[in-house]
Amino acid sequence: MNVTLKLFATLSDHLPAAGHGNSITLPLPDGTTVQQAIDRLNLPPQLVHLVLVNGVYVAPPQRPERRLQEGDVLAIWPPVAGG
Repeated sequence: MNVTLKLFATLSDHLPAAGHGNSITLPLPDGTTVQQAIDRLNLPPQLVHLVLVNGVYVAPPQRPERRLQEGDVLAIWPPVAGG
């Protein structure tokens, strides 16, 4: 299955080489969970803060159980500070 991965801010440095801007179409095995996708990308756990699938927040306890589907958009942001 293919999902669109979007990485924001400092996480965009971890986008696979074939990515454009901050996104890439990512081929994943059917049934891949959000957490498995994050692990596959070797993203630093301390930088994976806000995770959305199709614009819906996925809390940390839900990530190992939430399965991705063909065409989903997985968006990940690091912690953001500012004022």
